[in-house]
Amino acid sequence: MAVTPTVAKGAPGIPARWTSSAKSGVGTALSAKSPLWFTISHGILNEIYYPRLDSACTRDMGLIVIGPGGSFSEEKRDAVHVIEPFEDGVPAYRLANKAADGSYRIEKRILTDPKQPVLLQEITFAALKGSAPDYRVYALLAPHLVNAGTGNTAWVGEHKGHRVLFASGRGVSVALACSLPWGACSAGYVGVSDGWQQLHNGGRLDPAFERAEDGNVALTGEIGFSAGKGTALLALGFGAWPEEAAEIALGGLKQDFEAAAETYAANWRKFQAGLEKLDRQAASGLNSYRVSTAVLASHLSVARPGAAVASLSIPWGFDKGDDDLGGYHLIWPRDLVETAGGFLAAGDARQAMQILAYLRSIQQPDGHWPQNCWSSGTPYWPGIQMDECAFPLLLADALRRGGHLPRAELDDFLAMIESAASYVVRNGPVTGQDRWEEDAGYSPFTLAVEIAALLGAADMLDACGKNAPAKYLRETADCWNAEIERWTYVTGTELCTRESIEGYYVRIAPPDGAGAASPKDGFVPIKNRPPADTGKPAEAIISPDALALVRFGLRAADDPRILNTIKAIDAELRCKLPQGPLWYRYTGDGYGEHEDGAPFDGTGRGRPWPLLAGERAHYELAAGRPDKAAELLETFERSAGVGGLLPEQVWDRPDVPERELRLGAPSGSAMPLVWAHAEHIKLQRSLRDGKVFDMPPQGVERYIRRKTVSPFRLWRFNNKIRSIPAGKVLRVELSARGVVHWSSDKWLTVQDDKTAENAFGVHLVDLAVADLQPGSTIVFTFFWPEASRWENVDFTVGVDPSD
Repeated sequence: MAVTPTVAKGAPGIPARWTSSAKSGVGTALSAKSPLWFTISHGILNEIYYPRLDSACTRDMGLIVIGPGGSFSEEKRDAVHVIEPFEDGVPAYRLANKAADGSYRIEKRILTDPKQPVLLQEITFAALKGSAPDYRVYALLAPHLVNAGTGNTAWVGEHKGHRVLFASGRGVSVALACSLPWGACSAGYVGVSDGWQQLHNGGRLDPAFERAEDGNVALTGEIGFSAGKGTALLALGFGAWPEEAAEIALGGLKQDFEAAAETYAANWRKFQAGLEKLDRQAASGLNSYRVSTAVLASHLSVARPGAAVASLSIPWGFDKGDDDLGGYHLIWPRDLVETAGGFLAAGDARQAMQILAYLRSIQQPDGHWPQNCWSSGTPYWPGIQMDECAFPLLLADALRRGGHLPRAELDDFLAMIESAASYVVRNGPVTGQDRWEEDAGYSPFTLAVEIAALLGAADMLDACGKNAPAKYLRETADCWNAEIERWTYVTGTELCTRESIEGYYVRIAPPDGAGAASPKDGFVPIKNRPPADTGKPAEAIISPDALALVRFGLRAADDPRILNTIKAIDAELRCKLPQGPLWYRYTGDGYGEHEDGAPFDGTGRGRPWPLLAGERAHYELAAGRPDKAAELLETFERSAGVGGLLPEQVWDRPDVPERELRLGAPSGSAMPLVWAHAEHIKLQRSLRDGKVFDMPPQGVERYIRRKTVSPFRLWRFNNKIRSIPAGKVLRVELSARGVVHWSSDKWLTVQDDKTAENAFGVHLVDLAVADLQPGSTIVFTFFWPEASRWENVDFTVGVDPSD
């Protein structure tokens, strides 16, 4: 007669939370047969992703040790951790966890089987005080299937005569098997009846708790260590249903660990062997270049070639629950292009091409890219960032210039290029969100990307024989380039006086508004700050973002305006840390921990970003100071965490040990940040080549060497300029066919000019106003033939003295 399993008490458990974002290792088998990605921190496994790299299926998996006299020890909290890769560039790991009280030592080797989706842990336990029989060692697994800690079911069962620990939820199942016989096993609800609670409170598992349904659940099993059997292999199998997961887990146990490790390492050696030889030993002793290349490759999708997430982590995950569905395991087109640049700098043009093809597949019908998306291409957040709409054009042009996108293949991408260029040229220069995903307006960074992208797109269109559209893209780029200072460069501010400088580029200037003489006279809302501290004048907010004007070839490194901005950036945003100087994102940034170290919860205070040291190093190289750039590379690397992984932010205050925050060390934000590792690779390539690797040449040639001056100024409904310099032609651009009804003498005489539609769907007309004297005023309105109506609003543009 079958016995009904006993259901654990305490359903559904406490609210689910993720775990630390401070990873010390990430890895995958580089095999289509094993769509499995794993992360490590604090000496244990954290999130494991299956069957897609945006689908987290565990919170963590570690060991609990019950020692002599019933002492309780959890290795992630009560041990000192050491981690090292199997070899340079191979992200399989050896872990050594020694109890803080010196009572035991746990050694692990962790990797995924390249032949099937099973994660293998070879665990060796050694008693350092007393003898092995004095200890009981338990594996504790917290499944969070398909990005959710709630709604999971766990149970202790069997498969083909083997005892197995199971969990299922949302169409995915996991099964944990052990090469040594399981002792007592239990399924329970987290925070109430899970194995941690049972062992902590009573030193024993209640074997009657065999099942925990529809909740935040955990599985616990005693590993059958005994005299002469101090090593066990744990296999965590994944599948669509429990039997499949169990079959895979037991197959992992039958697999020879050394053979699996050799195949795993061979896959990675083959990948690394095809890359540029930029190897360097960081102060940590790690080969920092191979760490970065492995991080990039570990974040690639199997199912969707070319897709790569921003990070296999959830910032401040220990404080985040199921409502933080995406974490950073989403795809941001900007980060993805940066990742492609890292691969390209490392010599992997094939992977950069796959990324370009993936970007083409997720481009939206109107030509833009989503703010971020799942690997399937399904958009997640709804914002539109114009740099993300322009970056793929820069990638395509970089591949073309490198000989990786010859004419035949360029034709395959022509529809993507034309659609993206059309979106940028029609919707720029103002962005709905800056690169930090917060504010709308004129951003020097976004402007630099947009302008460089239009120039690159023009060259690609010329290569395809589309000369008229190419000419228009260059004309627009020239117009926008000529307006950068009017939009974003301020003079005569309090900061100018304090630092004895003439002016500087602001972080962002708000979109044109009727109440301000120019965009930079407006106010910018500071996101992630308390309600009383959310708005500042645009002129009071600066950012290292302005260095993009040099990085993308629009301004010379020694341009006086850039030099002034550098002084302002260093005065306001430079942070001295043990590893060297790092920089904040912008004045008043709120994205980071609170002052007491409490995690970011919608408000906080931004901390220094190591990748900004990489961007500054690229500026120093452009300025002819390679030694300074090399120093900043070392600072960049010394900002890494355990295992050489680069964080999004580092802590900038005195140590807060209880929150694991240490001056100069990674904060609770994302780690690793793939974008930072891509910047790290590009910087090493740039230093080797003696020039900025990813600087587009078109802007340098056009604006720095030839000093191209635009004969136009553009007026649009999304960019209503109020004045033009004398001698310029006023180009009016509309989204539909129209007639411009205009006058330059207060309606004494009137002209009607019809618009003409160009290849990008822009309806434009050039008003012959170049001969007007300073002080003149152009007034105009529109007649819309399609609707047979007038605009009924007059617009004015004044004529200023020439530039």
